[in-house]
Amino acid sequence: MAVYTVHEPARSDDDRDDDAIAHGARFVFVRDGFHFWAFLLAPLWMLRHRMWLELIAWLLLLAGITFALEGLGVAESVGFAVALLLSLLVGIEASSLRRWKLSRRGFASVGVVVGDDLEDAERRFFDGWTAQNEPSARAAPPPPPSQFLGSSSSEIVGLFPQPEARP
Repeated sequence: MAVYTVHEPARSDDDRDDDAIAHGARFVFVRDGFHFWAFLLAPLWMLRHRMWLELIAWLLLLAGITFALEGLGVAESVGFAVALLLSLLVGIEASSLRRWKLSRRGFASVGVVVGDDLEDAERRFFDGWTAQNEPSARAAPPPPPSQFLGSSSSEIVGLFPQPEARP
């Protein structure tokens, strides 16, 4: 079973919770774990997910490492191993990179859900989300004020006697 984090775009103050699904709030589900395509084709994967800053950082890091290795006179096989390790790091941290991008864009993390696949995780999340946001599931209004609150009698109500009352 896969673990997904769920992210919701920022809403304006005039949006209400019960209208979030009716207005088509676009939730994003990010699967935790190793991402094979991010490992195999890191720059293309970053472009597909519109991760511009991450792509620029990856390219600068790769260029810096290549420049440093050439300056040290290290063999090309070591450079290939370093590039492979950098791609492995991208594959391992792909979920964190996507969450970082979403947080920069104003998305809020609203939960974690477990499912066999994305569809199952979405179904489980939205079943809980709609049950939580239904009007019947909200808290009941407070009870009306008690008749004893405005009473000026000297009787004992509960365990709290009034001052100077006779026992």
